[in-house]
Amino acid sequence: MALEIERRFLLKNDNWKKFITKKIFIKQGYLTKSFDDWIIRIRFTGKDYKIAFKKHIESFTNFEFEYSIPSKDGEIIMANLSNTIKKERFFLEIEKKSWIVDCFSDNNFPLEIAEIELSNQDEHLSLPSFISKEITGLTQYSNFNLVNNPFSKWKDDYLTTLRNN
Repeated sequence: MALEIERRFLLKNDNWKKFITKKIFIKQGYLTKSFDDWIIRIRFTGKDYKIAFKKHIESFTNFEFEYSIPSKDGEIIMANLSNTIKKERFFLEIEKKSWIVDCFSDNNFPLEIAEIELSNQDEHLSLPSFISKEITGLTQYSNFNLVNNPFSKWKDDYLTTLRNN
């Protein structure tokens, strides 16, 4: 069984950039229309396509099953999706922990989100200095929601509050 135990955070500055070990470009789209069931995602990372099935279990734990698919199939599926999301993903190494930072583009610019996968829900986590507000479990920040409700269309007063935290 594949479990994803993940916490997500907003960033307060660019200090994370000194920890970058790798960067990739991601384009992804969703075949799912609502949060109520399994979320089905297709992702292109510049070299291959993967399809993933995700379902929320509890707290910050999800089922996640991900499989490589042939490029021709991925191209056809992606070309027939009306909404996709694009982001640069940066891999970081901080105090022997692997973090990622997603920097969104297009309609979700300038949103940046840091994520860390944990081995269990009780794992102690020391937060780096660039971390701001925790957004784990806030569905408006999920990639699935950002495809359908882009960051650039959020209310201005909410964005002002968000950027000042």
